[in-house]
Amino acid sequence: MKPINLRLIAIVVGALFVYAGAVKVIDPVEFARDIDNYKMLPWQAGVGLALYLPWLEILCGLALITRVLYRGSVFIVMSLMSVFIIASIVAKARGLDVSCGCFGHASQYLNFSWHLVLDFALLAGLALLWIGQSAAKKAAAHN
Repeated sequence: MKPINLRLIAIVVGALFVYAGAVKVIDPVEFARDIDNYKMLPWQAGVGLALYLPWLEILCGLALITRVLYRGSVFIVMSLMSVFIIASIVAKARGLDVSCGCFGHASQYLNFSWHLVLDFALLAGLALLWIGQSAAKKAAAHN
């Protein structure tokens, strides 16, 4: 894949994570409720996550955009997306009707299938960034 395409993917994914984190920072109590709706963590852990996770998303998104600590941010965001996809599928399988809270009220009207499509698209973009970074690193080592 061309470096310009990878750069565009990094900017778009980074901007989405900055936005998603900012929306959650504005209302951490609502995000804590969204986490609690999954019924996978105790309330105290959900509150801690609601206070910490948005800042991690913002920092990783900025790292993707600016390419500072790029490889680590790609890894962290891929991990976050993977955990979120698994948690969403498990919650749906348990019969829970959850709103992800990812993009605030902008995403509340999407059904579960569309959420999964978007989540897997983001994960695919991140995988391309990871593979592209690895290929660039190998090419630089051979030169």
